[in-house]
Amino acid sequence: MNHLAHLLTAGQDEQVRLGVLFGDHVRGGDVVTRYPGMLGMGIQLHRAVDSYTDQHPELAVARNLFEAPFRRYAGILLDVYWDHLLSREWARYCQQPLLDFADDAMALLNAHFHQLPAGLQRFTRYARVTRVLARYGETEMLAQVYAGISQRLRHDNPVADGLAELQQHEQQLAATFDSFFPQLLSYAQQWREDSLGAAQPAQVS
Repeated sequence: MNHLAHLLTAGQDEQVRLGVLFGDHVRGGDVVTRYPGMLGMGIQLHRAVDSYTDQHPELAVARNLFEAPFRRYAGILLDVYWDHLLSREWARYCQQPLLDFADDAMALLNAHFHQLPAGLQRFTRYARVTRVLARYGETEMLAQVYAGISQRLRHDNPVADGLAELQQHEQQLAATFDSFFPQLLSYAQQWREDSLGAAQPAQVS
């Protein structure tokens, strides 16, 4: 899962929402010690969502759609593509308009900028300029995101050309997302209720 999807799984607690954004940028098993309170719980939620996604059989089928050389990078390509599909069907999953949701997320990142891990600071600067959180639904923005990821990877890779590969499977991937994502939201809400000790209101319709 990528930024929008993780934010949508986080509920409405500000520190949990911030924590799910930290998730890709912190390592180690001692996050509760290093990041106490709801921030650490958000990081753990991010990891739980990633684990649930990685092990889900429908997502395994989706990854197997890709041929070499794209199959090795299917997880990366799909993580971003799910945000693309989520953006296109946003009103099905969230009552708050996408532009307002993206603005709230950016306000959260800006308010805590000096607390953010270095990688998340770089993303925040990028998002300020591109407004990517509100634009994952745009094909041009998606291509730009893949190009940036390709440049950041250490070895030669086909990620910059991944959009064309994804578009070949668009219908099947959209059907997979429609089936899988409501399950993920339910899983995340149950995780919050179990782990945080009280139900957190989800931002879903």
